[in-house]
Amino acid sequence: MRLVLLVLALLVSVAAPASAGERLPKWELTPTGVTAQFRGLSAVSARVAWVSGTQGTVLRTTDGGATWQSVGPPETGTLQFRDIEAFDADHAVVLSIGSGTDSRVYRTDDGGAHWRQTLQNTDAAAFYDCLAFFDPWRGLAMSDPVDGRFRVQATFDGGRSWRQVPDSGFPPALPGEAGFAASGQCVTTAGPFDAWLATGGGATARVLHSGDGGRHWTASDTPLPSSPSAGVFAVAFRTPGQGIAIGGDYANPAAPGPAVALTRDRGRTWHTPAQYPAGYRSGLAWRGGGVLAVGPGGSDYSPDGGRHWTSFDTGSFDSVDCAGANCWASGAQGRVARLR
Repeated sequence: MRLVLLVLALLVSVAAPASAGERLPKWELTPTGVTAQFRGLSAVSARVAWVSGTQGTVLRTTDGGATWQSVGPPETGTLQFRDIEAFDADHAVVLSIGSGTDSRVYRTDDGGAHWRQTLQNTDAAAFYDCLAFFDPWRGLAMSDPVDGRFRVQATFDGGRSWRQVPDSGFPPALPGEAGFAASGQCVTTAGPFDAWLATGGGATARVLHSGDGGRHWTASDTPLPSSPSAGVFAVAFRTPGQGIAIGGDYANPAAPGPAVALTRDRGRTWHTPAQYPAGYRSGLAWRGGGVLAVGPGGSDYSPDGGRHWTSFDTGSFDSVDCAGANCWASGAQGRVARLR
């Protein structure tokens, strides 16, 4: 009997199928014409979105995904653009990952017709994973730890120039701790001053929080699993108080979890909901009071802020982003979709 009860508990703990009559979101694929893997995604509106990925690829649509234009920086075919932040149809900042000089930032002010390189990492020990903006002027770019502390670059002019945040503002990193450049969502912001960094690889999966625009940080443990291939892959906040962390183990994507944690106190404490998606998820986004989560194993939706989840798609995506109610997802083999 004890074994039966345990099995039943496990069955109800993971994302449930839709109940009869339940209206769920639906992805509609758009034709990109390329096979790049798009881990970088920025939703601007129902008509405008940008994606970035392998082979130096950056695409932009201004007609709701009916057509996509290749607008990446020239002579960057060896780079992997893992994150992109767009402010509108013309202005965007894109980040490439890699050790040493492969970690770069480019900015365009004319829809990708021209780009200017605004940051190139020169420290062989640094590896930049993702970036996020508080507003069109202030933003942060996150690197894995260097000399035992996370490294962050800050911009105050929309990504046209960058300056390193002093290391003294960070708590010590755990042995093996780092960020995951899986979806461009290992750093996020909410409001004018609050920012969070997602980590894994160490003894515990943590989330670091800054309440002063990125100058000083504190770390909190989450209940997500942590290993060299596991941790928090994405973090998103609806308000400075209410947030969600999601991840799992990319080396074992079918592991049942739990790989979701919720907070209502700016990330000081985290707890696992009673129900959660089944398996590894790399991206998430708020859509009003609901939450979308995506990963190689499928997509899930929570209508109540992460407490209960329903699987609604089995296709592979790496990242998801919403501009109001307008949501987009991107992933391998040039897959980009709009939510219907």
